[in-house]
Amino acid sequence: MKVLFICNQNQNRSKTAEELFKNKFKTKSAGLYNEKPVTEKQISWADVIVVMDDSQRSEIAKRFPKLYMQSGYFPWIFRMFTGTTSQSLSIRLSQR
Repeated sequence: MKVLFICNQNQNRSKTAEELFKNKFKTKSAGLYNEKPVTEKQISWADVIVVMDDSQRSEIAKRFPKLYMQSGYFPWIFRMFTGTTSQSLSIRLSQR
């Protein structure tokens, strides 16, 4: 499964998630408001897109409405440094 993690700048949260889950899934990360914002190609690559908060989900829906409707998006608030969150996310992704 290919998982794309998205946050605002792609400096901390999405990068950390990409590293945490790279042994379980094919992972990439991207930002919404950085120098190279997430692209349609990156969105199309992913089977599942994980966002760090609901406002990021809304922004993706605005930028890529057709892809948004076709993809396996779900909002997820990723809390760094909590094993419970990474275990829960692993279970959710494994069920897809």
